[in-house]
Amino acid sequence: MTHTKHERTLVILKPDGVQRGLIGEIISRFERVGLKIIGLKLEVPSAEKVKHHYAGEPGWLAKAGQKSIDSYLSKGKTPPSLDPVEIGEKVLGHLVRYMTSGPAILMVLQGAHAVPVVRKLVGSTEPLSSDVGTIRGDFVIDSYELSDVDGRSVRNLIHASGTKDEAEKEIEFWFKKEELIKYKLVQEQILYDVNLDGILE
Repeated sequence: MTHTKHERTLVILKPDGVQRGLIGEIISRFERVGLKIIGLKLEVPSAEKVKHHYAGEPGWLAKAGQKSIDSYLSKGKTPPSLDPVEIGEKVLGHLVRYMTSGPAILMVLQGAHAVPVVRKLVGSTEPLSSDVGTIRGDFVIDSYELSDVDGRSVRNLIHASGTKDEAEKEIEFWFKKEELIKYKLVQEQILYDVNLDGILE
């Protein structure tokens, strides 16, 4: 069984995060918690890659649409449609325009419980619903309602893999094997050494 310290996740810092100069701030949050960057690149994603990334899984359109509908209803608002697939198709079209609008930072992070830790740091998909202290809660004021009124994707700075299986598929899709580097960080001895017996000389 693989040790949980080797768990990996994919993070995409979307074009709005790059344009707002938040690269260093966001990466530092992941590093401070103890995650290690093992892959990092700057890329303008193609429309084909964005479509595959988001809607490659069966049922994604309905799931994405239902998430948007549920958000409206939970706030006592009327969604633009009650058809999840119709809403999902709009969401995908907006995402393609958003994600291809400029360079994005793609990174693979490794460390104990990488997937849930990153999701916790990032906050919920809708910035308005994200807690203060999360990346989206601290740096974004957008909402599903505002983005729908403007006919665009919600600008939420980051994509973060939802599960370990999803993370591995996304990493394989966005990164070649040779783009991922195996190396040691000094801080790993503090985080993972059982006895902390390598500190004193």
